[in-house]
Amino acid sequence: MKRYSFFLLLLLSISLMSCEDVINLKTETAPTRLVIDGWVTDQSAPQYIKLTLSQNYFDNSRALPATGATVTVTDDQGKVYTFLDEARNGTYTWKPVAREAIGRVGGSYKLTVMYNNETYEAQTQVKRVPPIDSITYYYDKPTFVAEDSPKEGYVAEFYSTDFKGSDDCYWIKAYKNGTRYDRKATDLNISYDGGFSKGGSTDGLVFILPIRRSINLNKLFSENDSLRVELFSITPATHEFINAVRSEAGNQGLFATAPANVPTNISNKRADGPRAMGWFGASAVSRRSTVFKRENAIPKP
Repeated sequence: MKRYSFFLLLLLSISLMSCEDVINLKTETAPTRLVIDGWVTDQSAPQYIKLTLSQNYFDNSRALPATGATVTVTDDQGKVYTFLDEARNGTYTWKPVAREAIGRVGGSYKLTVMYNNETYEAQTQVKRVPPIDSITYYYDKPTFVAEDSPKEGYVAEFYSTDFKGSDDCYWIKAYKNGTRYDRKATDLNISYDGGFSKGGSTDGLVFILPIRRSINLNKLFSENDSLRVELFSITPATHEFINAVRSEAGNQGLFATAPANVPTNISNKRADGPRAMGWFGASAVSRRSTVFKRENAIPKP
């Protein structure tokens, strides 16, 4: 009986392998669109707006830059900031004079991009941002860490308190030894009123623990590593956009849904003109840094 079952299983396996066909998916070629990645802050530092051209879903080559555009940002007081693509690589840059900055808490901003005889616009605001009060850390040897992490080291946690009043949204960025730590789209870290989402009963409170420790990305820091945490204020619409980017980036595996374009706040002034993709955002920024030293570590909670 066992011998019979073995040969039956073998025949079934061969049958399944022989029925395997190669399927070449044919997808329609979508029209090329302008993709805008623009952000301004209240920091006195160069500001960048990147323009590229879209490509088909299965095209893994580097996106082509959109050069030759005219790019400006206008604030609600009528001041115009011109961005120039001096390197002709699609990265349009504005450079401050002295301590000049574009962003101002409470200010409104309009992006205008003139490209290929079309005019694209987007509008946003700079929201308030709380200070980062402190960064603490403790030494640990957890059971699970990411593959590229030390097996033992420091777990960090930042402290900040959400403003009283709903709809304060934030984008949290972390830098390890001067290099952006959360570089993958799936690692994007955002918060709504100090919690995960709207209506979470976290308004006006200290950011919840998972948000405070999300800067670790399931990795550990080592002795003498440096950590800089930056808190960017964002609008609720920008929070929704980043959340969509993160969700789409993680849309993989057996239960993945059909890929879709994330929302955009870019519009063509000509109603029947070609659409653009991307986002224009603005932020006020607070930051805090630390260097990991054993003598400054707190006891493990």
